[in-house]
Amino acid sequence: MNSMDIHQVLKHLHHRYPFLLIDRVLDYTVGESLTAIKNVTYNEPFFQGHFPLRPIMPGVLLIEAMAQATGILSFKTAEAEPEDNSLYYLVGVDKARFKQPVEPGDQLLIEVKLIRRTRGIWKYSATTKVDDKVVASAELMCMKREIES
Repeated sequence: MNSMDIHQVLKHLHHRYPFLLIDRVLDYTVGESLTAIKNVTYNEPFFQGHFPLRPIMPGVLLIEAMAQATGILSFKTAEAEPEDNSLYYLVGVDKARFKQPVEPGDQLLIEVKLIRRTRGIWKYSATTKVDDKVVASAELMCMKREIES
């Protein structure tokens, strides 16, 4: 089993608080799939306004968490780590579905599978579950781009 603790996750993502949405990688297979977790807590900054009487994790952040998982798998597959002169961008989202709200105390199980890699664009299927129930799913396209100074 290939797992990654938070220190290894930080080596594979440029994201930092409050935007780092992967806490641990449970398992991955290079060039195929990755399973990660995100622990959702009440003190997340977005819960103050979304929504004060019923805190719900925004769907766009569920998509972002899945995209961050694809970034880790892409770097592992390419046998690389992020560089200071490039970023891994989310360039497309298709078939996004949100099945139920995510609330404080939930643990997200994020599963991504590589569909294909063509001309530098990586396409993934992604699913997020809470307690074995799908809460969100999408197809994501990402690519690495050089940062222009």
